[in-house]
Formats: sequence, structure tokens, C-alpha cells
Amino acid sequence: MFNKKALAVVIASTLGLAACSNSDDDMITSAQVDLRILETTDLHTNIMDFNYYSGQEDKTIGLARTATLIAAAGTESENFVLVDNGDLLQGSPMGDYVADQFKKDLGVAAGETHPAYKAMNTLDYAVGNIGNHEFNYGLDFLEQAISGADFPYINANVYCDAYDCWNDLQRGDNLFTPYLIQDKEVIDNKGNKHTIKIGYIGFVPPQILQWDKQHLEGKVRADDIIKTAEKFVPQMKAEGADVIIAIPHSGIGSPENPGEIEAENATYALSLVEGIDAIMFGHSHSVFPGANYGGIENIDIEKGTINGVAAVMPGRWGDNLGVVDLKLELKDGKWSVVGSQSEARPIAWTDENGENAYVEADQSIRDAVEQEHLGTLDFVDQPIGVGSANMYSFLTLVQDDPTVQIVSDAQIDKVKQQIASIPSLKDIPVLSAAAPFKAGGRHEVPSDADQYVQVDKGELTYKNAADLYLYPNTMVAVKLNGAELKDWLECSANQFNQIDASSTEPQSLINWDTHRTYNFDVIDGVTYQIDVTQPSKFDNDCAIVEGNENAERITELSFEDAQGMIHTGEDLAAMEFIVATNNYRAFGGKFAGTGPEHVVLELPDENRDVLAQYITAQTEAHGQVNTAADHNWSFKTIDTNTALDIRFETQNTDKAATFIDETKQRTMTKVSVDELGFAVYQINLTLDPVTK
Repeated sequence: MFNKKALAVVIASTLGLAACSNSDDDMITSAQVDLRILETTDLHTNIMDFNYYSGQEDKTIGLARTATLIAAAGTESENFVLVDNGDLLQGSPMGDYVADQFKKDLGVAAGETHPAYKAMNTLDYAVGNIGNHEFNYGLDFLEQAISGADFPYINANVYCDAYDCWNDLQRGDNLFTPYLIQDKEVIDNKGNKHTIKIGYIGFVPPQILQWDKQHLEGKVRADDIIKTAEKFVPQMKAEGADVIIAIPHSGIGSPENPGEIEAENATYALSLVEGIDAIMFGHSHSVFPGANYGGIENIDIEKGTINGVAAVMPGRWGDNLGVVDLKLELKDGKWSVVGSQSEARPIAWTDENGENAYVEADQSIRDAVEQEHLGTLDFVDQPIGVGSANMYSFLTLVQDDPTVQIVSDAQIDKVKQQIASIPSLKDIPVLSAAAPFKAGGRHEVPSDADQYVQVDKGELTYKNAADLYLYPNTMVAVKLNGAELKDWLECSANQFNQIDASSTEPQSLINWDTHRTYNFDVIDGVTYQIDVTQPSKFDNDCAIVEGNENAERITELSFEDAQGMIHTGEDLAAMEFIVATNNYRAFGGKFAGTGPEHVVLELPDENRDVLAQYITAQTEAHGQVNTAADHNWSFKTIDTNTALDIRFETQNTDKAATFIDETKQRTMTKVSVDELGFAVYQINLTLDPVTK
């Protein structure tokens, strides 16, 4: 395997060759040791404390700030190790810049160290785990990039599935070193030295085969996380691991169904696997332990345990450092965990005076990536065209939105071009599914009221395209019928809470708790209304809610064909459509009409590049690109005599207030600012919308 250093550690440990000359274990029969485990995760190439979209320093993100917490946490413990849990190489403009250089045979391709590792190599990481976004730029890029890490990589559930998938690997081999057992010299509470064997094992969601199908199909397979753990953890114990640390790039998952096969989020189930002593997890961009997870069976948010196993998840973009403190006891020649405490330490917080406070940045991290930082600034400032109007996402959850509209326009244009020469597809109507990626971050922990697209009219740059389309997804199109199209929209409409048309009490419109805004797909090319007084037919996983099989939130669904004929009802349900979307959605199979069996077109083009090219082409043809929303969807007006008080949240700034006043389709009145810093607006759904 490419990670020969990691493999050597495993071999040495297995053969009992690891050095233990400094250990007093043979003379001491009982002892207690405090072992601290530190974790970073989901950095998404946010190495600098800088927002490349706004062009300003951002004190709430970046490994440059997290590094200060790492140093402080290390000084508090004589015995600590540091791990990273992946989703490291993609997610910020710096990641895109490095990947763009790679395509040009520059930077990483020419043997330079990836900036993420220039920074991380200064911090003494013990191991790194592979996240799902590590595969976004392809296996060649991944191999070249991680070769610059001074620490080994692990992953247990991704296997070679071809005879030439990677280097000299054979079909059935682990793509990475599945686990490592490293000797760690520690000092007990009486000052005596010991050598303990720490085992590390990593996992990634099996869904990588869907999300990055174009890079992985026919090359690798990804197995179930729990079955893989049940296979390897006993091996690790048999090979002498005193402590086993699981590093799943996976969220908590459902306590009600811990046995789900190939679950994306499997940490809860992983905590039930015998032999695992601590879990350093990620992927969900949330913070554990935290109040959001209170009340879940067998989760202790005070101690930070899941089914009694110490666990931590430190947010995203470097906004938190994960800290797990294990108390180990040596008895009868064996080490065991007798106590633990977990916490996520933030780089930004509110002090006792109600003022914002931040840790200082580590200048050595900034210095390490200065070259790539300057390159990224030039990269994102490349002009690509001119926009006709402001594109802000302040209202993206309550009315048709320009930041989603322009993505759909670009996707439809690209797919129409591609299928024009395909006889079996060229006459099928093309629609587009796009969702808001930056809609307030109110579900994040901590919440982020700055997470809105804010692209001003006038000259547009690649930075703006990256702001409008955050991820390096690739263009994929699916074919479905009108009935499946309607169910796709029904699941998307789970974004909204059910409104009681007879209540005068304040009612929250947005379902922040269970439906992520990136799953609020708007489908352009058809028109429709959403009746929020009706129950949702589907839950967040697009599974039918028991008792709601016949629920209908999507009303007035219609399609106008090229001859001007309007199709509705059974006529529309029987029609065929092509929907332009991205690889994650198309292959995911969650929404009706998606899944591999529906895919009819796969392009190597990233959605973001398609968007940039569309802006350029429209500007060259018309002097500017039309950035106005077409208002193809709206809420159904509620017919009631009750004075309803329906509310939604958005950014609390003058800029947002002005945009709302200028573009609102319904009466919207600001009533308060909530505890998270969001402006709370009342929206009147009892009067028909007015297009401005």
C-alpha cells in the first residue's frame, strides 16, 4: 500500500518488536494513567482563519486558531495524542485552488506538499482517517496529496475492487492500512513510565460509492462500518492493543435502528461494538457533547458518552477541538478504562460580559500556507461575467430565490446541450433540482448567522461561483416520471413545519430540527405550490410517515410544454422528465426518481464550473447574466379568518433587511431577534403573493 510507514508500524506491533525499554510495567502491578485524545475533523481545507468569499479574516474558523487550542490542551496533560478525522482536502476555495493546480500538473502534482499537510505536519498528529470528501478530486489526487503527510493514514472499510485499483494492490486488499497499533510512552499519577499500545481504526460512509461514483466505480468497494468493526476490533485486541480508539467519519445515527446496514451515520451503533474505548467522530458538522443530543437514550451529554463509551465530535472548519480524557487503570497486567470526560472546546465564544471572544491564531500555521493563501486569493478573483441583480439567500427558504435559480438555469442549459445529439433523450423535457447550500446555518452547533450567499450585482468572479455552489459535485441527470417528480417535491417540502390554520399562537415555519436545508430541493421547469397546513408525506429520509400515505403538500403542479400546452394531474404524472442535478443527489437514491437505475447522463464537469461557464456565456451573449428568480414555486395561500402568526428566521443585518423589503413576495415584518442572533420575521400566508 502507499502508506508504507503505517504498514511497518502494524507489522512491528504484530510481531511484538515495538520498543518498550523505557517501561516500568514489568515491576508495577497496578497504576492509573490519564490519557488525553485530541481531535480535529471536517476542516475542509479551512487552514487559514480567512473567509475567501468575503475577502476578510474570520476568527471563527481555521486550523490556525484550532492549533492554539491544541497547544494549550497538550500542556495540560503529560500524555496526549492528536488525530484527524478527514474531510480535509475539499471544501474551501483553497482546496479548489490546490485541485486546480493539480489538473495543470502544478503544486501537488509536481511533488509539492499539500498546504493542509504543510500546516498539520507542525502539530504532531498520530494518525489521520479518510473522510468522504477526500475522494472528490479522484484517487490520483488523493494519493499524491496524502503522500505529503508526516503521519500515517488509516481506513478499515474501503477495499480494492479491481486488479489495478491503486499501486500494487490486489482485489480484496484494504485500500488503506485498516488500523494501527502504536506504542505510546505515558507517565502514571505517581510519576512512573509505562508503554501502552494504542490501537486506531478508521471508517468512512459506504455512500462514497454513490457520491463519487465517477472516481470510484469499478475500482473500490466500501463495506458496512459496523460489520467491519466487528471484524477488525477483535484482531486489534488479539494483537495486544491496550486501548482502541475508533475514528469514524460518521455522525451519530439513529438509536432506534442501530442495526441498519451500510448506514451513513453509524457512531451510535459503533459504541455497541465490544472493545472500543473511545470514539472520535465527525461528518455531521455538529458538536458532541452538546445540548442538541440531550434526552437521547443512553447518551450522557455531561460526561460525553454514548452507551458508556467516551465520544466527541468537534464541529467543522476548525471551530472546535475535540478532547477526550480517559482514565486508565493497570490491574493484573491489563489496562482498562475506568473513567472518562469529553468536551468540544470552541475557538470562539461569548465571555461573561456578553462580548465575543476568540483564541489567538498560531502564526506558524499562517506562515506555513502563505504561498497557497496568496494563490487562492488570485484564483478566486478571476472575473467570469456580470450579474444583473444582487443574489442573496436571505429569503431562500420562504420564496423562490436567485441564488438557487441561477444554478438551475446553468444546469438546464448544460443538460440540454448534452442531450441534443442523443435520440432517446433529446425530446424529453429538462428540469433542474437545486438546493440552498447556505441558508443560515441555524441548525449548526454553534449556529452561524453569517452563512448566507451574498453576491452583489455587477462583475462576478470565480469566488462568487464558489459561493453560489459550495461543493465540487459533478453534473448528473436522471430520468423519471411525473408521479416520481411530485414525490421528490413532497419530500423536499418536509423543510416546513405543519401550520395550524386555527391557531393565533406564534408558529415556526422552518423545520430546522430534522430537515437540512441542502435537502430542500427546488425543481425548476415546473410550477407548484406548497400547502404547509397539510402534514408531510415523508420524513427527512424520504420514508413515508406512518398514517400520512395520502398527504399532499404539493399542489397546482403543472408543466408547460414547448407548444404552450399545460400538463397537470394524471397527464403530468405519466410524463417523462429529465432532471439535472448533482452526483450526490442523483446516485443517493433517497428522493423519488433518484438512484443509479434512474441515471441517464453523467458528466465530468463540476456543477460549479458549469455555473461559471454559463455566467461567462450569458455575459458574452447579452452583456450580463439574468440573476432574477422566476418564482415558479410559492406557498399556497391559507384560507382562514384566523389571525395567523407564522414566523421564519434570517440574517439580522441592514443588508438583509433592505433586500427583504425590496424583493419580498408577501408581507414580512421583523418582530424580534432570537437567542442565536437571527432576525425573526412574521410572514403573512393568508394573502396571495405579489411578484415584484
